[in-house]
Amino acid sequence: MTAQRADRGASGTGKELFARAIHHLSGRRERRFVALNCAALPDNLLESELFGYKAGAFTDARRDKPGRFALADGGTLFLDEIGDVSPAMQARLLRVLQERVYEPLGGVEPVRTDVRLVAATNKRLRELVEQGQFREDLFYRIHVIRLELPSLRDRREDLPALIDHFIARLNRLQGRDIAGVSDDVLGRLMDHEFPGNIRELENILEHAFVLCRGALIELPHLPPHLRGASPDAQFRPRPGLTLADAEALVIADALRRHAGNRKQAARELGINPSTLFRKLKRFRPPETRAKNAP
Repeated sequence: MTAQRADRGASGTGKELFARAIHHLSGRRERRFVALNCAALPDNLLESELFGYKAGAFTDARRDKPGRFALADGGTLFLDEIGDVSPAMQARLLRVLQERVYEPLGGVEPVRTDVRLVAATNKRLRELVEQGQFREDLFYRIHVIRLELPSLRDRREDLPALIDHFIARLNRLQGRDIAGVSDDVLGRLMDHEFPGNIRELENILEHAFVLCRGALIELPHLPPHLRGASPDAQFRPRPGLTLADAEALVIADALRRHAGNRKQAARELGINPSTLFRKLKRFRPPETRAKNAP
């Protein structure tokens, strides 16, 4: 197992993209990059996702399933939100990092692993160590190289390039030909604090794509809190706005308010997260869905 890296940054700063860049610029780029959000799973599921399981390990375990360590063997394993891992799971991770072996659930033979581990968090791990919430020995195991990603408000000079990137991406995905944003929009975005960081910027531009029918994104195409209207103002659809467009707009607003968190947005909308995921896929052009299908 190669040297571990610890990335820290606020939510939405692009920690996974940074980890992918490390992988693709390394000698492990021919092998897999595997990512896992540790905060999204309870301990029992996190354990099986990381280490896999053997047939018969529990009810319905009819066949062996490889874990993320096995899938990333020879490549890179990215563990996001490692600061949310329980003390029991911290102990298991520490053993893997020290011994470079793990045991799948229901297994008796240790399995050797060779991965580059990149861990990320939006918390200050040193403070968690001092509070007794994070193991000090694990902290030093993953704290080999520390990279801190600044919030978007601390690097506003990157905004024009990021806006161009997301507009080009949305043009590709939606078959549009929007050239960019007006000077007024750029000025408004440069003044914004971006509590949701890069993820919030992407959601703002997705919102604008729903409303914009010209070559440039203008102030009226921005979410209410950015165009100067009250967030509680009554929604008045523009002429020609379809029901599908209105639904996309409501969903984009919910995602913006929750900094891209689909579970929280789905809860606010009163739908299941899987329903929200299906709706998000439906908003993409058919040719894009086919292109990205496995």
